[in-house]
Amino acid sequence: MRTTDCQSRANRTITVDFHDEATYFHLIDDRKAFVECVLAFLLALGFQLLHKATCRGGGCLTRHSHYARVRLGGITIWRLQCTTCRAVFTVLPHFILRYRQMRPDVARDALLATHGGLSLELCAVLYHISPMALYRLICALGQQSLVTALTRCGLPLPTYFLADEKHSRCLMDKVYLPTIVTGRILWHLGYTTEASAAAFTESYGAFQRAASQQEPSYRVKGALTDGFDSTVKSMRALFPGVRLGNCLRHALLKLPGKLVAIASPVRKALRSQFHTLLYRARQRKGLRVFALGQRLRHFVDHVTTTAGTANGERVRRWFREKKAGWYAVLADPQMPVTSTLLDQAHNAIDRKLFMMKAFHHPHGSQQAFLTGLAHLYNLVPYQRRAQHAGQCGVEVEGGRVPTADWMLNLQILTSGGFR
Repeated sequence: MRTTDCQSRANRTITVDFHDEATYFHLIDDRKAFVECVLAFLLALGFQLLHKATCRGGGCLTRHSHYARVRLGGITIWRLQCTTCRAVFTVLPHFILRYRQMRPDVARDALLATHGGLSLELCAVLYHISPMALYRLICALGQQSLVTALTRCGLPLPTYFLADEKHSRCLMDKVYLPTIVTGRILWHLGYTTEASAAAFTESYGAFQRAASQQEPSYRVKGALTDGFDSTVKSMRALFPGVRLGNCLRHALLKLPGKLVAIASPVRKALRSQFHTLLYRARQRKGLRVFALGQRLRHFVDHVTTTAGTANGERVRRWFREKKAGWYAVLADPQMPVTSTLLDQAHNAIDRKLFMMKAFHHPHGSQQAFLTGLAHLYNLVPYQRRAQHAGQCGVEVEGGRVPTADWMLNLQILTSGGFR
């Protein structure tokens, strides 16, 4: 027996919008018209096909072979081939899901209900499908990298982003979801069973490798964290020279915990004064870092006078640990200030994981499942009463989606044949 591993084939499936099934069945009988329709669709999207690395261009596409999807009534699926590099592309019509018997309209309703927070079991009852079929569909969507899908929408790789970890549970075990967010976009949603710097570096490294493949000269200038040690160490290991900031909102939330054995009104008053301190430091146009340092020293003296020497010394030590991250936030105007958008993304994902028991399986495809949920978060439009009604996160951040249909966008962007 051979002990060497077989090299996996490149996924060169492309989803093409033929508008309706009748048009597709009419075109498959005309070789020339079929190829021209596919090329016209590619030109309309502005996408390129994922040829082999040795392809120098100058060739053309020709119809290569076909096969029948027996479980879908024997629908004929054609392949195209590049005459130069011999790369073969499977042309999948928009009304067929890759390796799935499920119809796209059923998948659309089930995925929308899933995105809204319904459990897999309830979605199965509503749309007469198996819960495992829906779980596998989400995992299939998650086979495509978030970075790859988002760059296809014309979004630039983020030079400043928010990085944090979400605590969740898989059965009784505590797990962590390292996350990277820019605006309304999830660029990375990982999975690890440990909170160590090595585990976080491995998870965030998947984003770093995918971004470097898209743009070899990619560099990160700034990252905002909540100061968690493993996240900070992983960012420094993956992105040398990055400016690391500490979230100012987390600072406001942490301050009351440093003040003990004092009355609640005094604690609230000190927190309000600390909020005013950070707000005024941000409002200054010049020398904001120096203004913050002086204000922090005065605030520690005020805490010592108001709440006692022990509280003052505790706050002083905390300031000494965190002030470098606050300085980084104030020194760079492009640096994110708070992690509010990241917390919103975490809350949205948490609502789905809480309702989806399929995630809580020790031998499941957790990473693929989470990536599929992240694709839904980025591409499903907001509700009609939302601030960005009718737009998805990609459009809100200035990206361009291929079509006006979010389900078709999901099929196209998670196909492996586009570059």
